[in-house]
Amino acid sequence: MQKRLKSRFLFCDRWLDRHSIVRNMEAFQDLIVIVLCLGLFAVMLIQLWGIVIAIMQPLDYKHVTAKILFVLILVELFRLLMVYLQEHSISVGVAVEVTIVSVLREVVVHGALEISPFQTAAICGLLFILGCLLVVCAKTPHMDCISANTKLCPIAYKGDRERQRDLELQYSRQCEENQPLG
Repeated sequence: MQKRLKSRFLFCDRWLDRHSIVRNMEAFQDLIVIVLCLGLFAVMLIQLWGIVIAIMQPLDYKHVTAKILFVLILVELFRLLMVYLQEHSISVGVAVEVTIVSVLREVVVHGALEISPFQTAAICGLLFILGCLLVVCAKTPHMDCISANTKLCPIAYKGDRERQRDLELQYSRQCEENQPLG
């Protein structure tokens, strides 16, 4: 009897298993995102406390509005991280929404009249591009939906539905032809 030859890469296969490394790195990334979520939540609570204190003092509308918009940005970032935890991909639509709110916050904080005409044109161009990107994201189905080929994805499953209908029609015709006359 001949002995089975052991692989030269047995050590590498055992200690450097790609699947377990990827699985562990994904778990570590999830842990980092969870820590970021907790940190964002703590910053949101601190900012809300700052808004309450700012309202109790003589009212500075610009300061309070900036704080409120900052909390809205933090909420959108929190939502972006939640989407990442659920789908393991960044939602471009949510990221664009965060960017739009951030740009508008800067305009509100600095005042539209204090911004130079060149900066105003640049901000308008950026907002126009972000708006177009948001429309494209809304019209384009999610890539996970297309690659999954599930019933929930109308694009990927459309051809299957038509093929299924054709098969049902063929089957019903065959059944009608095979019916005994009588």
